[in-house]
Amino acid sequence: MLSRTVARFDAYQRTHRWIGFPVAVVYKFVDDQGVYLTALIAHYAFVSLFPLLLIAVTILGFVLQNDPELQQRLIAAALKQVPLLGPELGDQVTSFGGSGIGLVIGVVGTLFGGLGVAQAGQNALNTMWSVPRNKRPNPVAARLRSLVLLAVFGTGVLATTVLTLIGGFSNTDLLNAALVIPVSMAANAALFAVLFHFGTTHPTRLRDVAPGAVLAGVVVHLLQLFGVYLLSSSLDRSSALYGLFGVVLGLITWITLQATVVVFCAEIDVVRTRRLWPRALLTPFTDDVDLTRADRAAYTDYAKAQQHKGFETVEVSFAEPHPADGTSDDA
Repeated sequence: MLSRTVARFDAYQRTHRWIGFPVAVVYKFVDDQGVYLTALIAHYAFVSLFPLLLIAVTILGFVLQNDPELQQRLIAAALKQVPLLGPELGDQVTSFGGSGIGLVIGVVGTLFGGLGVAQAGQNALNTMWSVPRNKRPNPVAARLRSLVLLAVFGTGVLATTVLTLIGGFSNTDLLNAALVIPVSMAANAALFAVLFHFGTTHPTRLRDVAPGAVLAGVVVHLLQLFGVYLLSSSLDRSSALYGLFGVVLGLITWITLQATVVVFCAEIDVVRTRRLWPRALLTPFTDDVDLTRADRAAYTDYAKAQQHKGFETVEVSFAEPHPADGTSDDA
């Protein structure tokens, strides 16, 4: 009975895109070990966050040395991009005079974490697009590319922060909803489109990455707007029990959630562009399954992505689950 139900659902999702496509995206995420890709991005993002905050506070200390009140208003407005945790972090961050040592520490820490985020992002995108290892940037080129991506990302974050400041200083919620929110979503979408396009050595077009970038821009901004409702129950309790440790735990959760959204959206672009759907429903669970064309294409890409040298040849073939005549279908 169970096998018949599974078979019927498998046949249905293979012929109906509205369910077959999401299933294929989830399977691609699992095949690419998306959880580990996300964790690596989140780790470096967390490492770079506090040095970046130190840079911001130090620069404000130099520029607005005679206006501590305005410093605090700017810091508080910027921290609104971290829902629920912003007020907690704001209580811990106070204005102080500019410090050259603080600026140096912040720059070094931000470069370490920021380059780590860019490296992890490149690795994730190259993995998702199944770029052969010999066609990925060498260590020097990868880090130079990371610097460029970091500069683009920093410019994008600065733009969205300015928009947040405009919304924070506006006196009407209508202005914030009608102008700032849509523009922020559009800015996020443009930023993700650039990162998705230039973050991989696979030849992509902007229209290939546009759907995932737009979805990522909208969802990430919605998470920033409504994150307080998603995290309030757990973070209120953890903050009360563990104090600052609860804030850190919530911050890690928040960063990981956003990284997961971005990776999933990038997977959507890959599955859509390479038509890696529909997938056989039982492929993650057993070898006794009839592979679809998309299954064979995906598994062929995974194998060829392990090519380390240009003179190395990787060939992929598939045998039937129950071969009767010993023949196989070459991919």
